[in-house]
Amino acid sequence: MKYHRIDSSLFVKNRKNFAAKMQPSSIAVFNSNDIYPVSADSTLPFEQHRDIFFLSGVDQEESILVLFPDCPNPKNRELLFLKETNEHIAVWEGEKLTKDAAFTTSGIKTVYWLQDLHKVMAEIMSQCETVYINTNEHYRANVETETREDRFTKWLKDKYPAHRVAKSNPILQRLRSVKDPIELDLIQKACDITEKGFRRILNFVKPDVWEFEIEAEFMHEFLRNRSKKFAYTPIVASGNNANVLHYIENNQQCKAGDLILLDVGAEYANYSSDMSRTIPVSGTFTARQKEVYNAVNRVKNAATKLLTPGTIWADYHVEVGKLMTSELLGLGLIDKADVQNEDPNWPAYKKYFMHGTSHHMGLDTHDYGILTEPMQANMVFTVEPGIYIPDEGFGIRLEDDVVIQENGDPFNLMRNIPIEADEIEDIMNS
Repeated sequence: MKYHRIDSSLFVKNRKNFAAKMQPSSIAVFNSNDIYPVSADSTLPFEQHRDIFFLSGVDQEESILVLFPDCPNPKNRELLFLKETNEHIAVWEGEKLTKDAAFTTSGIKTVYWLQDLHKVMAEIMSQCETVYINTNEHYRANVETETREDRFTKWLKDKYPAHRVAKSNPILQRLRSVKDPIELDLIQKACDITEKGFRRILNFVKPDVWEFEIEAEFMHEFLRNRSKKFAYTPIVASGNNANVLHYIENNQQCKAGDLILLDVGAEYANYSSDMSRTIPVSGTFTARQKEVYNAVNRVKNAATKLLTPGTIWADYHVEVGKLMTSELLGLGLIDKADVQNEDPNWPAYKKYFMHGTSHHMGLDTHDYGILTEPMQANMVFTVEPGIYIPDEGFGIRLEDDVVIQENGDPFNLMRNIPIEADEIEDIMNS
């Protein structure tokens, strides 16, 4: 791994918190992700399932975590199953976790090789009544692929049909949404790497540069700072491309006078950052571009202050809609008649700002969190308003990542990333 080793106390604490939510006499099982094939002998780069990583720190394929807090044998209350490594694997694939290394990473003392899985499962399944299976219930999930977790669940339910089944996901949604201080430090590190990438491209962008060249500059800076990749597919959208919300082709030339909408973030140790900035190709905003830019920035700043403990996500977005409506009236993009005659299900401001303002962020860019429950301190949210004007040939989105505080305004993890229009112009022209 490129990242520095994470203190195993994080994973010990996460397991303890999860176990406290389990029913008596129950076990919970978590699988690594598959390595997905491309064609021939090619595969996609391995990405660990965030749940097993959250609970163990194990960042390796073919790994299984089993939790059994009430096991009569204390040795089997936390179990890791790993693919057995050997000298041949070390030569061809590189070093894999040994049992000792797995303990150092996770704090789990009992580590088996995968070949012992069925034998050990037969023993502990006879001692429990309920099995927690891990399903993906994220509100944005749309999964067509059968995962390693899915296959294991089928085997488990077929092999042990008399056991009750419970769901891990509701527990994880709540636990993962509230960040530990160690997690906040890791997210801060991802944001700091993103800052370095952004400052790099501020000195790189000029008329006729290509969008993919900007993408490459970000990637260069990310890799040299121990990030393995973008946290999500980057958006480098110049001109009217910015009005396609998920524009990812990044294959056009940036023209003088246009703006570039950048929605880019580095990952670090599997934790995400999520930044949006909009910059002028020529280094200077036009008067109209700056007018709209500053309106978006005012909405972002005001919306950030609304993120406090007890806030309901849906109510928050209603209030942000009011902020945006006021700014759009001031910009002359909508008028009072538009507001008076608006459809409550699709308010007038949605013509120019059609997406949500905030989502949970952490191990996943759109992280776990139950949106119908009140916000809590130490949750991390994005704040990302935008105004998109195809008729004027540009769109602007600004986005920071913030930590909700017990008292006071949220803490901005991207506080050091330039965002004021004048500051961006000064850096680009220095």
